[in-house]
Amino acid sequence: MNVLSLLLIGLGLMFWFWGSWPLLGRASFLSKLHSLSVADNLGSALMLVGLLLKLPREWPLLMLALLMLVIWNTILGYVLAACSQSPPRRGSG
Repeated sequence: MNVLSLLLIGLGLMFWFWGSWPLLGRASFLSKLHSLSVADNLGSALMLVGLLLKLPREWPLLMLALLMLVIWNTILGYVLAACSQSPPRRGSG
């Protein structure tokens, strides 16, 4: 169980670095933001599951953290997508 926990935490860290690497590329801002948010969300979730296996007595706090991670990243993604759109054009008149 300890090995699986460490494996999940290590895999989560790998996703963090994997998601941060495209920030150095020449892709569009939204493409960079998408890859970063998906990889960070998945990496953080894997680390929380790894901690859940390592510290089973802390499951209420870790489950709350996992739930808030999913809700926060989803809402933040929608807000950023809405803010990145160009404002609607107004008719002259």
